[in-house]
Amino acid sequence: MEETIEKRKTQKILRTVAFIITFAVSYFAVQYFFFNEGSIEEQMKDAAVEINNISPKMVDEYSRLDSASTADKTFKYHYTLMMTKEEVNVDVLKKFLRPEIIENVRNSPELKIFRNHEITMSYNYYDKNGEFVTNIDVTPQFY
Repeated sequence: MEETIEKRKTQKILRTVAFIITFAVSYFAVQYFFFNEGSIEEQMKDAAVEINNISPKMVDEYSRLDSASTADKTFKYHYTLMMTKEEVNVDVLKKFLRPEIIENVRNSPELKIFRNHEITMSYNYYDKNGEFVTNIDVTPQFY
């Protein structure tokens, strides 16, 4: 019984994190890809600079957006989870967060520009001590 309550709580937290992350991505994508001129690579770099100017920023009580970067046709987000690597169940994190992120990228009108330019979106997660935990890549094959 207690395990089921904990599992529901974890699912709710992960869905909230996915929604907030997608909202933040959508906002910056709209601002920099629709209202900015130049090549897609320049627009991606500009968006990363703008995100970095406001980072670090708490997304919720469990995660913080630390920075963004670009490489080729990949836009990378770097997050810190407010726990140690040992406290993170990576399988559960990916099981619930990945489908939510993919669904939002696939259906969000604000992220159409990413889909149109076949941009891979990479979500990289680190623990509170800076240790790499996992990443979730959303490639054009998932659009």
